[in-house]
Amino acid sequence: MAKNLSFVLKKVNEVVFEDRPIPELKSDREVLIQIKVTGICGSDVHYWTHGAIGSFIVKAPMVLGHESAGIVVKTGSAVSTLKVGDRVALEPGTPCRHCVQCKAGAYNLCPDMKFAATPPYDGTLAKYYVLPEDFCVKLPDNVSFDEGALVEPLSVGVHIMKQAQIKPGSSIVVFGAGPVGLLCCAVAKAFGATKIIAVDINQDRLDFALKYAATGVFNPITQGSKDPAENAEKLNGLFNLGVGADVAVDASGAQPSIAAAIHVLRQGGTFVQAGMGKPDIDFPIVAMCCKELTVKGSFRYGPGDYKLAVDLISSGRVSVKELITGRVKFEQAEDAFKQVLGGKGIKILIEGVEDA
Repeated sequence: MAKNLSFVLKKVNEVVFEDRPIPELKSDREVLIQIKVTGICGSDVHYWTHGAIGSFIVKAPMVLGHESAGIVVKTGSAVSTLKVGDRVALEPGTPCRHCVQCKAGAYNLCPDMKFAATPPYDGTLAKYYVLPEDFCVKLPDNVSFDEGALVEPLSVGVHIMKQAQIKPGSSIVVFGAGPVGLLCCAVAKAFGATKIIAVDINQDRLDFALKYAATGVFNPITQGSKDPAENAEKLNGLFNLGVGADVAVDASGAQPSIAAAIHVLRQGGTFVQAGMGKPDIDFPIVAMCCKELTVKGSFRYGPGDYKLAVDLISSGRVSVKELITGRVKFEQAEDAFKQVLGGKGIKILIEGVEDA
């Protein structure tokens, strides 16, 4: 009988189920969590189909998954904030806590981060997973395990909106209406933005965005052209953005979207790059300079982001249930990955391994 059934990437396009040892607590401040639900991220699928993301290369079998919620089943002797039976969302990266970035409070930039399902570290698509207690956020009674699994992508959206410094009355254009882009729209709304425009070439995604959190949507294929500057001008006119939006976020990684985002901004506006794309692109540097834009990256999530994400769900200021479009048993995990690869749905969840 399997003790810790795990969904393992052996090599490109080859995944298997393996029974692995139940992980041991290596610190008295760690907890053992039984995983109840895991969402599929685009990075998981990319490792499955390509075996690498940038410099992160899969060189040995690796358990996939990092968007999870579960229940604490064992605690270390020094754990004081959690107990057996607590329901938690897992923040799936453990920093070194000692480097310059960690000491500065930017632990998401730690060069020695041990992040789930990022080579060489195993992910959470297993029956059990170990984390330090302070990287587990307790779920209130009104937040389900399903919602808890979506805390991870929501925290990405929270971090992006913090980077963008969204405040009441802000106008924002979000390029890319996938899960992260949609959650950016939702968090922007919760933070008080009054104009939230979603841009995508997938009309179904735009229709969803308009019902979900966006105040307006734009499809460059049906409403615009191939010229990013022209599309930016149309966006400003259609949605009465005046001299331009306060904030633009690219959650697509597509070069035309990045260029349009720079052009759609007002003088002194803020651009945040959230999507991963080609390593090098053509970039409208003159427009950036002449408008004196603030240009930022956004990577994962940092201090307080997970806790805020849980609070946003618990308080009802952000709803994530609508994003869940599929759910499979653990033994059907590969089918779920195929669905995501085929562009089906928005967020597909994989149930945890059932007890015998």
